[in-house]
Amino acid sequence: MLAALLALTAASCVTINIYFPAAAAEKAADRIIGEVWQLRENAPAAAPASEGEAQ
Repeated sequence: MLAALLALTAASCVTINIYFPAAAAEKAADRIIGEVWQLRENAPAAAPASEGEAQ
């Protein structure tokens, strides 16, 4: 029983490392940033609050 528990514990200690190419990650980040800026530029300007409204 102890041997089975030890074997199960040893088998569950597995690490999976995934490496992303730096150039691809940077390209994806630049694309996302560009999309966010484009959304901000296309968004209508917020109307200023009137004096009677709480801020």
